[in-house]
Amino acid sequence: MSATISPSRQPSGRIANSLTSGQLPRFIEWYMLAGSLALSAVILLLMGFNVAGWLVLAAVIYLIGLGILSSAVENRRKATDRVVRGLVTVAFLLALAPLISTLITVVANGIGSINWDFVTQTSQSVFDPDTLEVTTKVGAWQAIVGTLIITGIAALISIPIGILTSIYLVEYAQPKHWMARTVTFLVDVMTGIPSIVAGLFAFSLFSLIVGPKAFSGFSASIALSVLMIPIVVRSCEEMLRLVPMDLREASYALGVSKFSTITKIVLPTAIAGIVTGVMLAIARVIGETAPIFMAASFTDNFNANPFDGPMQTLPVMAYTGYKFPGQDIAASNASAWGAALLLVILVVILNLIARVVAKVFAPKGSR
Repeated sequence: MSATISPSRQPSGRIANSLTSGQLPRFIEWYMLAGSLALSAVILLLMGFNVAGWLVLAAVIYLIGLGILSSAVENRRKATDRVVRGLVTVAFLLALAPLISTLITVVANGIGSINWDFVTQTSQSVFDPDTLEVTTKVGAWQAIVGTLIITGIAALISIPIGILTSIYLVEYAQPKHWMARTVTFLVDVMTGIPSIVAGLFAFSLFSLIVGPKAFSGFSASIALSVLMIPIVVRSCEEMLRLVPMDLREASYALGVSKFSTITKIVLPTAIAGIVTGVMLAIARVIGETAPIFMAASFTDNFNANPFDGPMQTLPVMAYTGYKFPGQDIAASNASAWGAALLLVILVVILNLIARVVAKVFAPKGSR
């Protein structure tokens, strides 16, 4: 007699598993993406091609097609997983698209203006006695120096205040104490202050101190500090809270004072995050136009004294070159794009320096 084997005793390979009933090819997502791009291109060629519409339609076709195909071949669970992953990827690409578009536009329009003379000379008008023509020679040296001075002073004011405030909130203040709650509330309020309000505040303050002609680089630095301090406080506070409490308790158990624990244990542990937060704050304010335009005005003359007279910065130079062009409109627009590209390059350089500093001063175990 042949023995019958119950379904529960059959080999596992003979029973169809609903979770592994089918499997799509390894690179099916790439194949689907290529097919979606091609199909959407054909549809839009018949209706009127548009790059943005092409990408959006391709994303929709890709998600719908991938979900249907995965449901038919695999199962509902894997289909949901693939669709969700596709949605996350599409959302990431949509968030990345404006950045890439902006960089391409700035580089394409500004690369022609970047040369050694543009970087090392100031803007000036040149008179040709032979043709009796006055030509404008654009330069960004005064804007580069002004940007570094104003942002540097703002950083010198904001970084110590922000770090010390965050240390107070994390290490010393009680969460329910009125001082801690007041400081936290004021930081939240300052985070939402419009930049133009900060510029008006700085200009009004220095107008009361020195008179109506209060344009100066230091005034613009004060305006940027108002915007920079809450960012430094918030970022440093979060980094200090990430330091494990066990490190503090071990230090206290050895008899180390609270001040020494903060300076030798807590801050070195969180230095990488603190430097990153500081650089985010600098990148936030270095491109501000409205507060600097209000507090420091603008000028094509070279001025390295932040306490006397208007100063030029790269964002204000880009704005004025486009909004208030000179007699040579093409040269003014070219200088505006060149200033914008220099500003992007400057931010990238500062971020690279910050990463190197954070890596050098970080604890050995985290490198």
